[in-house]
Amino acid sequence: MATLTGQMEQNLAGTVALAVAGDEAAFARIIRAHHDDMTRVCFVICGDLDVADEAVQAAWPIVWRKLGSLRDPARLRPWLVSVAANEARQLIRRRRRRSVVELAVGEPATSSVDPAARMADLDLANALARLDPDDRALLALRYVAGFDSTELARATGRSPSGTRARLARLLDRLRSELRDD
Repeated sequence: MATLTGQMEQNLAGTVALAVAGDEAAFARIIRAHHDDMTRVCFVICGDLDVADEAVQAAWPIVWRKLGSLRDPARLRPWLVSVAANEARQLIRRRRRRSVVELAVGEPATSSVDPAARMADLDLANALARLDPDDRALLALRYVAGFDSTELARATGRSPSGTRARLARLLDRLRSELRDD
């Protein structure tokens, strides 16, 4: 197993090195491997798929220019997701717009679908929309991208303990907003 992990890290390092050297095919492999993860995180931050796509598209030229500054190829995924998250936050700040939650108005596929079951999703979407983009980014990086507290600290410029405390406060806030009283 250690050999397989070592080979994967070596392949990743090779792909990153080729992309840094200008190999467009290697960069395309990086895009294929990470584009969807970046979009998912940006969607949680923005609440709008079009804005999330725009943020990821804006992130790729930055990645192309700065890929040579990546010190550890094993940290490629967290770095890419952080770049995309930063772009999403900047887009939201520039647009100063609130997200709109679209609801499907079609007939349910089966009669066993309980419309009340979607209320929890709508409540969560509304609670997330009321958060600051930086707070949504923190939640997205933790729960969508799977960053641990050390990776979150690097991505946000805070200490790991400060990041954990901020995350705990955010979760408490969401729980209190979503609680049925």
